[in-house]
Amino acid sequence: MADPSSYRPQPGQVPDSPGVYKFRDEHRRVIYVGKAKSLRQRLASYFQDLAGLHPRTATMVTTAASVEWTVVSTEVEALQLEYSWIKEFDPRFNVKYRDDKSYPSLAVTMNEEYPRVQVMRGPKKKGVRYFGPYGQAWAIRETVDLMLRVFPVRTCSAGVFKRSAQIGRPCLLGYIGKCSAPCVGRVTPEEHRELAEDFCDFMAGRTGTYLTRLEQQMHEAAEEMEYEKAARLRDDVGALRRAMEKNAVVLADATDADLFAVAEDELEAAVQIFHVRGGRVRGQRGWVTDKVEAVDTAGLVEHALQQLYGEETGEAVPKEVLVPALPEDTPALSQWLAERRGSQVSLRIPQRGDKKALMETVHRNAQQSLLLHKTKRAADLTTRSRALEEIAEALELDGAPLRIECFDISHLQGDDVVASMVVFEDGLARKGEYRRFQIKSFEGQDDVRSMHEVVSRRFRRYLHEKLKTGEWSPETGEVEADAPEEDGRPKRFAYPPQLVVVDGGQPQVAAAKRALEELGIDDVAVCGLAKRLEEVWLPGQDDPVVLPRTSEGLYLLQRVRDEAHRFAIQYQRNKRGKRLKAGPLDEVAGLGESRKLALVKHFGSVKKLRQATIDQICEVPGIGRKTAETVAAALAQAVPAGPAVNMATGEIIEDEAPATAGAASERGTGQ
Repeated sequence: MADPSSYRPQPGQVPDSPGVYKFRDEHRRVIYVGKAKSLRQRLASYFQDLAGLHPRTATMVTTAASVEWTVVSTEVEALQLEYSWIKEFDPRFNVKYRDDKSYPSLAVTMNEEYPRVQVMRGPKKKGVRYFGPYGQAWAIRETVDLMLRVFPVRTCSAGVFKRSAQIGRPCLLGYIGKCSAPCVGRVTPEEHRELAEDFCDFMAGRTGTYLTRLEQQMHEAAEEMEYEKAARLRDDVGALRRAMEKNAVVLADATDADLFAVAEDELEAAVQIFHVRGGRVRGQRGWVTDKVEAVDTAGLVEHALQQLYGEETGEAVPKEVLVPALPEDTPALSQWLAERRGSQVSLRIPQRGDKKALMETVHRNAQQSLLLHKTKRAADLTTRSRALEEIAEALELDGAPLRIECFDISHLQGDDVVASMVVFEDGLARKGEYRRFQIKSFEGQDDVRSMHEVVSRRFRRYLHEKLKTGEWSPETGEVEADAPEEDGRPKRFAYPPQLVVVDGGQPQVAAAKRALEELGIDDVAVCGLAKRLEEVWLPGQDDPVVLPRTSEGLYLLQRVRDEAHRFAIQYQRNKRGKRLKAGPLDEVAGLGESRKLALVKHFGSVKKLRQATIDQICEVPGIGRKTAETVAAALAQAVPAGPAVNMATGEIIEDEAPATAGAASERGTGQ
């Protein structure tokens, strides 16, 4: 535990101006990021008697070993820089909202020639219109199914679309009238884009005009005795009204607003958000956070606004943002939101009427979310703590292994040998620190040598990072007292684990231990988990450690091992999938994987490539005339043996009988 007075800035060093500051620990890892109108006053508040600090603040300043700051011109710049640094460094003492689930959105890919309607999760992409998020994916599919009757926009994947275009027949939706079938030319790209734009307008809340137009067309068709057309329009109106009924009107028709509510106790806080567009609740989401820093409701609201709108621009930021408490820097935050939207944004607390009533509903949802989370979290924390304690006791460690790294090897009969490294901290997966390795030093099925190589590479990088910062000396093997400054960006292998787990038995454990000893690392424990009997092997021991089948420690080790195996298999499959097996093209000398892929992609199949002329082959980017002649000659001599297959997806590229595939099987390392 560090003494804050040991790194306290000298009087007069800290400027009295807006800025952003960072606290770092002894490993130079950023543990807290904050902003201030006056850096001098804010930093001075941290270096007072520890008894007068909030317990969480006291923990932070005693964990830190240094502090640094950056001066900016305005409070808005400070807000932007604080958000960027929190995203970059992921400080452990900053409030971090954990989404209680992955929320799906209804997406329309307006960036494609033929826009597609689909369910989409994850980060938002440029040129795609999003509606939601929704609570469940089935709610999106129900809405889309109703609206496709009126707006028959394509919903198929790129592969299905391309396949239908090649064979000249639409899919089932095209036959039943729920797709305009642009794949076979029933509508032009312009007509299909107009359908997609109408779909987006309706989803955005501009429903009244469109329904009025449909009803007018229905009456005109009835007057002209076109009863079938009138009946179809009547059913279209009914479908759209049923879709609208799924989202009740809660505010005035033109209201676009996001409502935030916070429920909190001493340790945790839950945030709930309702997205209202066109007066209707179009989506709902929620987060839960540990209050690892001393923060009030206004501070929680500020963090929530940063997280929600940090990557958003344009209409994704609504005209109104209604909150339970105004942040300290409300003018700066309002200006920041306005810059992201491109127009004025109202940030305020609702005082009366429908908006206040809806805010009370959002607050009740936040309270329920916090109650549900605490019920689950109590069991989770107890279980994880018990698992770490059991591992420490079984392996005779000095303390609980708060950071565990697991390594696994995967290959396909000796080809494409790869390795994975997964990281668990406090019993939870930290996927941002996963790493994968390509084994290149030798060929063949030698899992022991592969394990030695990958562990050596991981910890050699760790020592390299410490050497660059002056924290480690190869002559003494000790940490230097005065480490030079660095840019502070998180390094890939900058932090050592307390425990290394390998997927395997005695040989793999011995290889990992030998790799650490060769690098002079003796403060990292090593164990292996063998698949056959789920035995835990330790270096230099003839007998394994057998944990009870009901042990939480064994269950955690199994989760870590299985996650490493999954990650290694995924990487191995991806590598193998990039090598396109294209039949006779494999025999063409000097034709690499990229150009084989370009040829098959350009013509659609090897069969069509075989029918192409030399001049047509030359049209493919990267293919010269000499190469085209070689390809044509090779295809002319080759006997068709089967289809081209993309090994990543198993998709047949050529319409011929499939060739017999090898019986090779993929596997991971272990016993």
